[in-house]
Amino acid sequence: MSEIESANETQTGKQESRIFPPPATFQAQANVSGMDDYRALCAAAQTDEQDFWCKLAREQLQWHKPFTQGLDESNAPFYTWFADGEMNVSYNCLDVHLTNGNADKTAIIFEADDGTSSKISYRELHQKVSKFANGLRSLGVKKGDRVIIYMPMSVEGVAAMQACARIGATHSVVFGGFSAKSLQERIIDAGAVAVITSDYQVRGGKQLPLKAIVDEAFTLGGCEGIANVVVYQRTGGQVHWSTRDIWLHELTKDQPADCEPEWVSAEHPLFILYTSGSTGKPKGVQHSSGGYLLWTKLTMQWVFDLKPTDVFWCTADIGWVTGHSYIAYGPLAAGATQIVFEGIPTFPNAGRFWSTIEKHKTTIFYTAPTAIRSLIKAADGDATIHPNKFNLTSLRLLGSVGEPINPEAWMWYYKNVGRDLCPIVDTFWQTETGGIMMSPLPGATPLVPGSCTLPLPGIASAIVDEAGHDLPNGQGGLLVVKRPWPSMIRTIWNDPERFKKSYFPEELGGNIYLAGDGAIRNKETGYFTITGRIDDVLNVSGHRMGTMEIESALVANPMVAEAAVVGRPDDTTGEAICAFVVLKRSRPTGDEARQIAIELRNWVAKEIGPIAKPKEIRFGDNLPKTRSGKIMRRLLRILAKGEVITQDVSTLENPAILEQLKEAL
Repeated sequence: MSEIESANETQTGKQESRIFPPPATFQAQANVSGMDDYRALCAAAQTDEQDFWCKLAREQLQWHKPFTQGLDESNAPFYTWFADGEMNVSYNCLDVHLTNGNADKTAIIFEADDGTSSKISYRELHQKVSKFANGLRSLGVKKGDRVIIYMPMSVEGVAAMQACARIGATHSVVFGGFSAKSLQERIIDAGAVAVITSDYQVRGGKQLPLKAIVDEAFTLGGCEGIANVVVYQRTGGQVHWSTRDIWLHELTKDQPADCEPEWVSAEHPLFILYTSGSTGKPKGVQHSSGGYLLWTKLTMQWVFDLKPTDVFWCTADIGWVTGHSYIAYGPLAAGATQIVFEGIPTFPNAGRFWSTIEKHKTTIFYTAPTAIRSLIKAADGDATIHPNKFNLTSLRLLGSVGEPINPEAWMWYYKNVGRDLCPIVDTFWQTETGGIMMSPLPGATPLVPGSCTLPLPGIASAIVDEAGHDLPNGQGGLLVVKRPWPSMIRTIWNDPERFKKSYFPEELGGNIYLAGDGAIRNKETGYFTITGRIDDVLNVSGHRMGTMEIESALVANPMVAEAAVVGRPDDTTGEAICAFVVLKRSRPTGDEARQIAIELRNWVAKEIGPIAKPKEIRFGDNLPKTRSGKIMRRLLRILAKGEVITQDVSTLENPAILEQLKEAL
């Protein structure tokens, strides 16, 4: 059975019935106020797609050369938007604010790992980026060149991205937790001419080398195209130096504080971002300039209801797409004041997020379900770091990103962080979509815990079977997008055939976007709930269940802090459910562990049905996660099968946990 077939008819258990309408005071001031406003935007997009998007692009972006064409689908699925228009992304993020009254407004509040903070205005950020861009030009970096950015969370990391955009160079940011081998592979695939890095990054009180990892990547070979390595001096720690290396402060110190932007086509590649693929070879997702920036700016206004006085905080890393869209580009294009956070949520203690919100009077907070669940566990164990011990009254909006949020974590977030007053925007989107695709609009959409609710205006989301036929509400299947949208992936770098096969498969007609996720719509509301990746849909005795659903059921048990569910082959049922569970107490062993496992199996049977009972439950002190907090489910699948892990685990925050999770009851 193919992955596409396996996601059809994904079953669901009990429907979530709790509904939270937007607070009247929030709705009254919202950028999209009430469902009538939402429906009017959707109707405009449906009535005249070209007019809808072109009007928004003219209103929201500054064009050096106006475009005359909106969507071009003559070479589907290689769609283009506003292709004959010329613009510059950095100009739209920085220069526009020099003349609209925002020049002296704080652009970024930098919160360092040690708790010190600093601010930079739009005028100062424009000067920093201009000097950086002029420095890159002096090294011979030009329009169309690719530049690898391997940086810590910092103002300089954002400036590096903006500087590349300013001169028309295409950047590829590599997450600072990736290994030398991963870095080398991306340098080679992108054909990069330069690397921008740092001496060290600082996380949780520890200095972690970045420059040394870049040096190691060079020893692996194939990086001969790199002429220069620009190094930001974060700590002053010892580094190896070669003739290709140059300090950032030396490169920029004598450069002019203004840099004429390179005017590029709206379709010019702004960045390549590598994402995991089912084959194991990373895919270089290529994004445009104009359509991408339009959507990141619009979603700041629609989803986050951005106001001039807001202090916006997205806790993602710039190494991931969330950090691209909702740190480096969207907030700056929208003229926001935002927090850039260097640290981790548990240093110096697990109250760090809440103390930072209190310190900077954050109004919009956007983080991941994994972080929320880990902080629930921490707060249960130590009342002094519970969010109710901090002044969080500045908050007016909360957000969730990265994976579906289970209803019980949603409720904790809503009650304990939002004080029953802040709408939660549970956002669904992907590296490939460029920005948020489905989410409540906080002044319009009634909220349902665990549901990303409805598509944004102009996004034609649907649920279909393996032949591309629409499925009725209440029946799970494949999540697709039936019409192009401006911020969509343009291609996979150097692999157009893989692009078509991965995202526009012939089985679905070759012209609709396959998200790679299963989903289901509520029979009454039509709200969407993501059930998990289509390769994470389990087939047990002919019954198909989404892993996310079983995880949500487990986490709803008051004993459980976190859970991850994977499948493993089973001679009797075809596939067996294996659950990895973290309790809110110390890890049980022996007979006690077996007894708790029985209780949890019965709990899942009660929540979903007997067919969903995990065949095996393993307990750990935590789950294997990347440094950004993403659970590495592929490693759990290997453990569940009893196989030896031979893959690179250097991106894990806690590799030692793998040994613990090998132990079956």
